[in-house]
Amino acid sequence: MAKKNKLKKELGLFDVFTISTGAMFSSGFFLLPGLASQYTGPSVFVAYLVAGLLIMPALFSIAEISTALPRSGGAYFFLDRSLGPLMGTIGGLGTYFALMFKTAFAIIGIGAYAAIFWEVPVKTIAVMATVFFMVLNLVGAKKSSGLQNFFVSFLLIVLVAFIADGLYNIFFTDRIDIPAVNENFKPFFSEGFEGVIVTAGFVFVSYLGLTQISSVAEEIKDPERNIPLGMLLSLVVTGLVYFLGVFIMVAIIEPEELGNDLAPAATAVTKLFTWLPGNVGAYLMTGAAMAAFASTGNAGMLASSRYPFAMGRDKLFPPRFSKVGKKGTPVQAILLTAGFIMIFIVVLSEEGIAKLASTFQLLIFMLINFSVIVFRSSKIEAYDPGYNSPFYPYMQIAGIIISIVLIAYMGWMAILFTAAIVLMGVLWYQYYARLKVKREGAIFHWFALLGKYQYSELENEFMSIIKEKGLRQGDPFDQTIIRSRITHADDTDFDHIVKYVSGIFSAEMHVKKETLINEFLTISAIEPELVIPEVSVLFAKNEGIDHPSLHIILSEKGINKPVQKKGISSEDDIRIYFFLASPAKEPRQQLRMLSRLIDIIERDDFVNDMLSLKNHRQIKEYLLHNERYISIQLLPGTVQAEMIDKQLKEIKYPSDVLVALVERNSVTFTPNGNTRLLKNDVLTIIGEPKSISQLFDKYMQV
Repeated sequence: MAKKNKLKKELGLFDVFTISTGAMFSSGFFLLPGLASQYTGPSVFVAYLVAGLLIMPALFSIAEISTALPRSGGAYFFLDRSLGPLMGTIGGLGTYFALMFKTAFAIIGIGAYAAIFWEVPVKTIAVMATVFFMVLNLVGAKKSSGLQNFFVSFLLIVLVAFIADGLYNIFFTDRIDIPAVNENFKPFFSEGFEGVIVTAGFVFVSYLGLTQISSVAEEIKDPERNIPLGMLLSLVVTGLVYFLGVFIMVAIIEPEELGNDLAPAATAVTKLFTWLPGNVGAYLMTGAAMAAFASTGNAGMLASSRYPFAMGRDKLFPPRFSKVGKKGTPVQAILLTAGFIMIFIVVLSEEGIAKLASTFQLLIFMLINFSVIVFRSSKIEAYDPGYNSPFYPYMQIAGIIISIVLIAYMGWMAILFTAAIVLMGVLWYQYYARLKVKREGAIFHWFALLGKYQYSELENEFMSIIKEKGLRQGDPFDQTIIRSRITHADDTDFDHIVKYVSGIFSAEMHVKKETLINEFLTISAIEPELVIPEVSVLFAKNEGIDHPSLHIILSEKGINKPVQKKGISSEDDIRIYFFLASPAKEPRQQLRMLSRLIDIIERDDFVNDMLSLKNHRQIKEYLLHNERYISIQLLPGTVQAEMIDKQLKEIKYPSDVLVALVERNSVTFTPNGNTRLLKNDVLTIIGEPKSISQLFDKYMQV
């Protein structure tokens, strides 16, 4: 990916949590509870819990795809790469507008609450807030998420205090101004079980922000851990706050009053926080409400602006929107998004548009659940999620059914609105994007099992994503480099090299030599990603291989080898060959290790550097060369001299490091605990970065 189109990875676990959580708390807590109680009565807080459970299939599916393909654009990118660019266009444009509608109404909420204290025009304040969030997003995702962290932290502190005070007053005091719990809870299910389901569909919009994090997945550090964990934490915290908070509203506010209350949290707090002077409690809850609307507006601006950015990068949108500015943010995409939001704030006034936008989100959730089935069925090995959805495919099927049922409860206007967005997406693709885009989705790989077409470049793109994500914890790359064989060869041919290496591997493994030869010579879908001038990477996998093994062939003169890339056949004089043999049960681990190897090979002047190294230890250290290794020579008169004439088992190293190699008198070998270290030995130590850094500070600092 071109550097000018690449976003910075600045967001950690807490950022994921606050962006996801902040996108949910606004109308869901401060507006909807009273309106929702009209459909089911006092059991409205149960409906919130049910709605949280109903969104879980979408959460698991989005978490899986996001860890496999951490790219900006969220739903757009997932649908484009799974179902093709037409569905990507529909999903991208639709979700983009749905997010902007929701963001616009959240920002209007800021103006509405500001008007409670000051005589100010609501929409003017909303436009000013939009400009503020726009500037914040232009400065950078980290700056934006910093304010988001403040909003959400303040909001949660106030809401936790509200819940604690409410539960205490309801269950542990005898205040006459607070009804006994059983008085406001009869009849509990005023409209029966159907009422709870209808209400769950109505308040389902309260959780839709949960999945917004997928649109900024490209900017998240360690996405395989932080995305699923952040989303799950966000759902648990938000679900508990909704459940307990709405329970308190039902218990404190009279049923007839609650059904018509557009600010039930503010009403409830008038009977709580009596331990605070004057109206401080009301001011705190109003501040929390403004923080909620602000966090939803800020998260919405951040997430929605990534849609034109991602679509521009894929040529479904004008390419200028894919440009990244000096601050590492998509400037034009943010400006466009802010402009649309300000127009919606000024022009639109019907709050029902939020419900219409949510209907389209349900359609997207249905398609994303289907996308997981498509990706897994496509058998694309480079589809390598760090988190796998549980109960596949039943979880995804349940998610599809849930979306269909809830859409039916949204009514005809919402369904017609969704159809209009789908039509807009089809027309945009037909008259703008179709001639600019050549790719197809993973669904064609699924169809390939039936003899249909597939798009080979998709595997290459997924391979490049694996390369960006890097190795996963537990991948034995360093150990494989340490154990690797290195052979210098000249005056031979390619066929002899393949047979020679296959013979050595065959003697070590339960695999026939001929089988390995065929595996090494088979051209795979990712082959174009492995073609680099003067370097060749060949790989094999088989059930008889129990751990990855690497053999490196070095040739000063070069060994002629036929090369094929993007359908063009040629020949190249290869000076460095890598042969990687891996267990068949770990195909994705092999891809990650190949990706790491390619990352090393792409260093400037790699071939000349490798061929200039004097011994096997230096070659292996050059291939390891990262924060996970250190090389120490035992010289008299230095700090490391304390290790001379000691056995390895007598020396106290950090528990997560290993002395992998010892070079002695130009001979390199793998030591064991009984190996006695001698003067001038060179140790290669591998391990966790923190421990390696400690060893560097101890032995290498002057």
